[in-house]
Amino acid sequence: MHTISGIAVALAEADTQEFLLYANQIIKNAKALAEKLLEYGFQLVSGGTDNHLILIDLRNKNISGRKFAKALDRAGIVSNYNTIPSDPAPPANPSGLRIGTPAVTTRGMKEQEMEFIASLINDIAENIDKESVIESVRKEALLMCSQFPVPDHFIFPKKKDLFDNYS
Repeated sequence: MHTISGIAVALAEADTQEFLLYANQIIKNAKALAEKLLEYGFQLVSGGTDNHLILIDLRNKNISGRKFAKALDRAGIVSNYNTIPSDPAPPANPSGLRIGTPAVTTRGMKEQEMEFIASLINDIAENIDKESVIESVRKEALLMCSQFPVPDHFIFPKKKDLFDNYS
């Protein structure tokens, strides 16, 4: 029964104007990020995106997806290493990287911020073995995130606060 109620809540939320605006912004952000990545010479598997995800073929950058994802993670940018169609590399160290825009959209970021994020991603790609650059990008990413905090309703209350209502 809890699954049915969860689906009902999700459907009710999806049937709002706010959700439609949010979903549309996710796509706008993904397209802006994809366009800027193309300008930086990244090869996108589908040439762009029509949804919330971008799959990058890194073979022209001579970087493995795993190495790139780990460097981005150290810089505070979440992504996944991912196989690409007809990937010549093994699944544990594929040639692709997958990145999406829902989380940054939830924070309120728009197309302008996607262009900045693309520049940070490019900085990491061009300096994949330079920890000083990765740390510098991390600081820039954290500064931008501080300007777009996670909305309060996504932050789980502290345990103490949960139990204050029952005392």
